[in-house]
Amino acid sequence: MLRRSLIVCLVMLSSISALAQKERHFDFHYTFTVKNVTPGEGVRVWIPLAHADAFQDVKISSKSGDLPLKQVHQPEYGNELLYAEAAKADKGEYKFSVDYDIVRREHVVLLNGKPAPDLRPEYSPRLQLARFLEPDRLVPVTGVPAQLAAEQTKTATTQLERAKNIYDYVFRTMKYDKSGTGWGHGDTLWACDSKHGNCTDFHSVFISMARSQKIPARFQIGFPLPADKTSAEIPGYHCWAEFYLDSAGWVPVDISEAWKHQEKHDYFFGAHDVNRVQFTQGRDLKLVPAQQGAALNYFVYPYVEVAGKEYPNVSIAFSFKEVAAKPASASATQ
Repeated sequence: MLRRSLIVCLVMLSSISALAQKERHFDFHYTFTVKNVTPGEGVRVWIPLAHADAFQDVKISSKSGDLPLKQVHQPEYGNELLYAEAAKADKGEYKFSVDYDIVRREHVVLLNGKPAPDLRPEYSPRLQLARFLEPDRLVPVTGVPAQLAAEQTKTATTQLERAKNIYDYVFRTMKYDKSGTGWGHGDTLWACDSKHGNCTDFHSVFISMARSQKIPARFQIGFPLPADKTSAEIPGYHCWAEFYLDSAGWVPVDISEAWKHQEKHDYFFGAHDVNRVQFTQGRDLKLVPAQQGAALNYFVYPYVEVAGKEYPNVSIAFSFKEVAAKPASASATQ
C-alpha cells in the first residue's frame, strides 16, 4: 500500500514538474515629466500601475512625485492607478517615478490536454463576462468583423475551434507593419481594411471577431522585455489578448508575437511568455477620479489633464534590469 502511494505521489510530482512555470525576475523603472505647465492652471495626473495576479508578483519598491500620490482602484477592469492633482500649478514642470520589483511567470493553458485552471477568479466572475462580449468604440462586434468571423468559423463545432480559426485568420491575413498612418489605435475596421498594424490592431481584430461569435475576449497592455537582454530601455508598449472558455477559463493569445516569431504560432495560441509585464486591461477606460476628457482608448502611459483638457506635453521613459531570483509580494501597494 505504501509503495503504491509513493508511486502515485511520484506520478503527481512528475506531472507538476512538467507544468512548472518559467519565470523572470526584474526591476522595472517607470518615469515621466509633465513639461511647460502654465503656473496657476489646474493639473491632474493618472499613472497606471503594474497588475498583480497569479502570473505576476508586483512590489512597488519606491514611488515619488512632485505632487502627493494616492492609489485608487478602477472597478470596471480591476486596474490600479496612482492619482495626483494641483488646483493651481506653482511651477512649470512636474516629475514622477515608480520603481517595481516584479516576478513574471509564464501563463500556459493546456488546450490539447487537461486544461490548466484559471488562476485569476477575482477578474473573471461570470457576471463580468458580459462586458467582454460588448463592443468598444473602435472594436465593433457587428458588420465586417462579424461577417469575417462567420465565414472563418462556419465549419467549427466548438468554441475552441472557433477561437482557433479566428486566431489563424488574423495570423494569416495581418502583417506586422508600422509604416504609414492609422496603425496603433486598435481600430478593427481600419485593420480589417489595411491588413497591417501593430499589436493593438492585431488583437482588436481578434477581439471583435471572437465577441461576434459569443466568445468573451479582453484586451491587456503592458511592456515587452527583450528576451536576449538582462537590462534595457523599453521604447514602448506591447499588448495582447485573452478569450474565455467554460472548460479552461481565460486563454492567453499573442498573435502579433506569433507573427514576428512564426515558429511560435502554435505556442502563442494558449500561452503568454515571460518576456512581458502587464499594466492594465480594457478599452474605453473611465478613470478614478473621473477625467474630464474622453474615455481612454487604452491606458499604459500616464494620462495628464491641464486646465481640464488632455495635456500631451509629457516625456516618458521605461527600463528594466534583471535581478537574482527572490520572492516578491503579490501586491501593488507600498
